[in-house]
Amino acid sequence: MERAELAGWLRLSLTPGIGDGAARRLLAAFGLPERIFTQPDAALREVVSHAQAEALMQPPPSLQAQIDLTWQWLQAGDDKVSRRVVTLGDPGYPASLLEMADPPPMLYVLGAPAFDLTQLDHSIAVVGSRNPTPQGATNARSFGRALGEAGLPVVSGLALGVDGAAHMGALDAAGDEPRLATVAVVGTGLDRVYPARHRDLAHRITLQGLIVSELPLGTPPLTQNFPRRNRLIAGLARGTLVVEAALQSGSLITARLTSEQGKEVFAIPGSIHSPQSRGCHALIRQGAKLVESVNDILEELPPLHAPRVAAASAPSSSNGANAASSPEDPLLEALGFEPVSLDALSARTGWGAAELQARMLGLELDGHVSRLPGGLFQRVAST
Repeated sequence: MERAELAGWLRLSLTPGIGDGAARRLLAAFGLPERIFTQPDAALREVVSHAQAEALMQPPPSLQAQIDLTWQWLQAGDDKVSRRVVTLGDPGYPASLLEMADPPPMLYVLGAPAFDLTQLDHSIAVVGSRNPTPQGATNARSFGRALGEAGLPVVSGLALGVDGAAHMGALDAAGDEPRLATVAVVGTGLDRVYPARHRDLAHRITLQGLIVSELPLGTPPLTQNFPRRNRLIAGLARGTLVVEAALQSGSLITARLTSEQGKEVFAIPGSIHSPQSRGCHALIRQGAKLVESVNDILEELPPLHAPRVAAASAPSSSNGANAASSPEDPLLEALGFEPVSLDALSARTGWGAAELQARMLGLELDGHVSRLPGGLFQRVAST
């Protein structure tokens, strides 16, 4: 992005009174931001209110400082960690956010250069209490790891408690494998880490994932920004798992937004005596799927590569038996009859996690493989 183009987008996003909805209407009417600011007042008032049109006629006082800060931040990226601004209409803008009523005009993205926000079609958001029980923290990390081992990136908010544990579980699953493990959506500018104790975790995420914000650089952790952050978590992910949540938890906002977008909501039940379980129990009563293992989530999602799964489970034209059941099938041979992880299978076969997950789903559907706790798989002996 050139500096002049960046300046136009920043001016649009920083103009007082111009929210996401007004910005989208202006972009639809006039095109790129540079064209918006060349329009006469009368043309602007056909799209926005009189007060908004007046605001658009004057550059915000902080604009030049923000342009300088953002430009310097972008130039500081390197081969390991890139810094990007993704705008509406950019090929790297996630299509799932365009389905929301108020998609942000700009997203700031920090992370590994090989990854982008279009790679989240099968991601799952994992959210919950900032003060989970010990079991809740363990569950968050375990589910983050199991989802990662199944090839699904984990989206969360980098907060203390469940969020941080879920991110760590996803990173555990990735190991040293160069794949998109997790995405953190934050409620501050990307030039700061909040909470500060997650600085090391944030650094790990930038190497094997992405950190995303819609807020300008320099934005501090203001309370009002976190509910808006939650809508992006819900928007980016295919579904949302709530691990633990009190009845007034912000995680329930994420769950509600997920449901309103027509996506799946999952909840882990807990003790009837724990306040941290009441939010999950309320969600289950309202129709969220009760989750006891990662299989309960995976069975609600479409295959990562539907055509490949169909091919793996299609009958053979030569003998009527399923092709995956052939003793020569390389994946069945690689499996053996002992429990094995996707990472181990990847090492044995040379296939990536997405390819393996697609093939494993086909074998599961045909009854040749069973899925075990902890993200392990085991071949089923023929009878």
